[in-house]
Amino acid sequence: MIHQTAIIDKSAVIDDNVEIGPYSVIGPETFIKSGTKIHGQSVIEYAEVGRDCEIFNFSSIGKRPQDLKYKGEKTKVIVGDGTTVRECVTLNRGTAAAGQTIVGKNCLIMACAHIAHDCIIGDSVIVGYSTGIAGHVEIDDSAILSSGIGVHQFCKIGESVIIGAGSMVNMDIIPYVTAQGDRVVIAGLNLIGLKRKKTKLSEIENIKDAYRILFMSKLMLEDAVVKLKESSSQYVKEIVSFIGRSQRGIARPKHG
Repeated sequence: MIHQTAIIDKSAVIDDNVEIGPYSVIGPETFIKSGTKIHGQSVIEYAEVGRDCEIFNFSSIGKRPQDLKYKGEKTKVIVGDGTTVRECVTLNRGTAAAGQTIVGKNCLIMACAHIAHDCIIGDSVIVGYSTGIAGHVEIDDSAILSSGIGVHQFCKIGESVIIGAGSMVNMDIIPYVTAQGDRVVIAGLNLIGLKRKKTKLSEIENIKDAYRILFMSKLMLEDAVVKLKESSSQYVKEIVSFIGRSQRGIARPKHG
């Protein structure tokens, strides 16, 4: 059902079984798939919104990026199936650098959060209330960012990471850990998240060993990574791969 007060651009493509609430604006080059519900007074343009999403009131999806280098190039936002976007969220479209901003499937983006241009957000990610994610950030599957977090541009956050409320993320965070603080430090492993994912106990032990080698041994990071490359564990391989992709350097525990 499309409310009679909604404004729909003639270039928009809207599947059957989409609900659009009062005073919402669906702008140019927008594609909305079946089963999605858009609450009143939302604005969506230059976006692809997947199946069975729910977009709450006053959200802004696909507006121009907040980047002075943007010169009007044609870019977009992609929102995966089953994702929920709560009130007053802003998801900016990409720039020429990547062309698109991506939010994966089954994510929860809580009220007043901001995801900037050219970000890549994986599946089943939770972004807490009033958290701001700067441009070009990559967040892997099943990460949880609590409320009031700031993430510096170009940072990478690994799979199944949990970041505590009010943290300032200025370095990359390896998979499977918890992190917190102003300038964020690693606080330990996300054992609860790993157990919820039914990770084998043997693999949890492999991750613990990798953590000890990286952060509790006296090895230099480069030497620790060389040692971890000997592991056959897929989880450890993911940690090694993540470190190899890091551009800003990885966050570490606070010692002493």
